[in-house]
Amino acid sequence: MDGAKFVTPARLRTPRVAAIAGIAFSVILGAALVLVRISVPSDPSDAGEWLTDRGKRAAVAFALNLVPFAGIAFLWFIGVVRDRIGEHEDRFFATVFLGSGVLFIGMLFVGAAVAAGVLADPNIEAGRIVSSGSWGLGQRVTQTVLNVYAIRMGAVFILSTTTIGVRTRIVPRWLAAGGYVAALVLLVGTGLSLWVNILLPVWVLVLSGYILIVNVRMERT
Repeated sequence: MDGAKFVTPARLRTPRVAAIAGIAFSVILGAALVLVRISVPSDPSDAGEWLTDRGKRAAVAFALNLVPFAGIAFLWFIGVVRDRIGEHEDRFFATVFLGSGVLFIGMLFVGAAVAAGVLADPNIEAGRIVSSGSWGLGQRVTQTVLNVYAIRMGAVFILSTTTIGVRTRIVPRWLAAGGYVAALVLLVGTGLSLWVNILLPVWVLVLSGYILIVNVRMERT
């Protein structure tokens, strides 16, 4: 085998670390999105029913506490993917890749922080929900930050990652096609359904699974 492909033991482990980080991010963020989606109504005027339900409030609080761990895993995923690309990295797409990834995580954290602040409002209690204007404002700000800005940055991240993968030939055509479709849907379809947002962690999960499978096969040969 060509020794250039296997410079150090650390580089051997890079694809596996990337895959594990990507899978961790996908599972954690996917779980958080599903918990929020099934607990929180899309219409702010329906606040009373779920905010008086301790189980739903606890589910949302748990989901918000998962977000920092998803962010850590995502940053780790970005780092090891860049290390994997190495000298083949294109400066233009690498800048978009890194910038969109960092912006996505930053806005994800902002949205989660706003939502957590709303839940901590003492007015968000039984009998005082209707008089609390912070709920409606907080939900609208959270949805705007996540659905208008964060998710679209996630779409740009998918586009840049897929393009880099195609140029360096580390992503197969079927996965590249799926990445472009997912990015397009996230760019223009977030207003159709909040479930569309789940495409981002699903795509990262598929990519990470592919990287892990390829890495295992290479180690066996």
